[in-house]
Amino acid sequence: MKKILIIGTVALLASFLIYGVVSDDTKNSPVGYSLKMDFSGEEVPTFMADVQERLDKEMITNMNYHTNTTLVIKRANKVFPIIEPILAKYGVPDDFKYLAVIESSLVNAVSPAGARGVWQFMPATAKEKGMEVSDEVDERYHLEKSTEAACKYLLKAKEKFGSWTLAAASYNGGMNGISKKMEEQQVENYYDLLLTEETSRYVFRILALKEIMSNAAKYGFNIPKEALYYPVPTKIIVVDSSITDLAKFAKTQGVNYKILKIHNPWLRDKKLTNTSGRKYEIEIPTSGYHKE
Repeated sequence: MKKILIIGTVALLASFLIYGVVSDDTKNSPVGYSLKMDFSGEEVPTFMADVQERLDKEMITNMNYHTNTTLVIKRANKVFPIIEPILAKYGVPDDFKYLAVIESSLVNAVSPAGARGVWQFMPATAKEKGMEVSDEVDERYHLEKSTEAACKYLLKAKEKFGSWTLAAASYNGGMNGISKKMEEQQVENYYDLLLTEETSRYVFRILALKEIMSNAAKYGFNIPKEALYYPVPTKIIVVDSSITDLAKFAKTQGVNYKILKIHNPWLRDKKLTNTSGRKYEIEIPTSGYHKE
C-alpha cells in the first residue's frame, strides 16, 4: 500500500513538470504568466474560457519548443533593429514584429504555397505592394522592402476593420475571408469568431511569442548577450546598370559570392540584368568576415 502511495505521488508531481503550468484556484489562471495581456493596446478577453485555453496552449507549446524559441530569440537581436523603425515610421504597433516571428521564425522561409521571405508574401500580393518579383530579383527576400509592404497591408486592414487584432488575423485569413466570417457569424471581434484552426491560433501564437521573447529569462531561456546573433556593419553600393557576373562583382567589392548573397538574398540569380537603369542598393559588409 505504501509503495502504491509513493508511485501515485511521483506520478502527480511528474504531471506538473510535464505541463509546466499549475492551476491557481484563487485566480483561476495559470501560474507562470499573467492573463492580463494585450495586442497592440487591445485587451485580450482571457475571462472567456476558450480564449484562456487557446492562449495557454500556445504558451505551453512555445515554452517547450526550445530549439525554435531559442533560435528566434537569438535572431531577433539582429532582425528586430531593422523591423522596429520601419513599423514606427508607418505608425504600425511594435507588437507586429512578433507576427514576422510566427510567419517565418525570422528567416527567409519558403512555404509550400509559394509564400517567401520573412513576411511570407505570395508573388501577386508582393507585386501589388510594389515589390519586384522575377527570376533575377525577388524583393520578398529584401527585409526592409518587405517590412514596408507588410506595413501597407496592415494599415489597410486596420482601416477596414478598425482593429489591430483583426488586421493581424487577416494577414493569415485574408481581408475578404475575415469579412465573410464576420458577416456570416454576425460578430465584430476576433475572439468571438469561429475560424479555421490556423487563423484561430494565429493571434494567440503572436501573443505567446511576444510574452516569452519579452521575458525570455523568466521562461528559462537564459541566453547570454554574447550568444545572440548580431548585425554585421555594411555599406551601400548603388548600381544602375547590368552585372553580368555577380561572383566577379563581389570580388571587386572585397567579398565573395557567398557573402554577397547572404547580405542580398533578393538577388536570385548569378547575374543582374538591368536595362532600364533602375537603381539597386546592394549591401556590402565592411567587417565581420575577416580575422581582426
